[in-house]
Amino acid sequence: MEVDLPWLASIVRARRPKRLPVILSPAEARRIIEQLSGTYRLMTCLLYGSGLRITECLRLRVKDVDLERREIRVRDGKGQKDRVTVLPESLR
Repeated sequence: MEVDLPWLASIVRARRPKRLPVILSPAEARRIIEQLSGTYRLMTCLLYGSGLRITECLRLRVKDVDLERREIRVRDGKGQKDRVTVLPESLR
């Protein structure tokens, strides 16, 4: 097309963030979970073991958990989509 676009030279590219995300090692996560009890421990184990997002965990209902098939059905998750994830054996 060979069209001259002089305004294109003044556009600045987006910068990448300088900070790296902090990720816990499995041992660190285990130590944190051991300090919790009750509902907080169950929710943390669900977040860590099945990959649920916080809002998905908070909206979870008993009928969404299938103990026999070791599945958790997430309804209206990110993007208003349903998905199925695993139920950790330790929580069965």
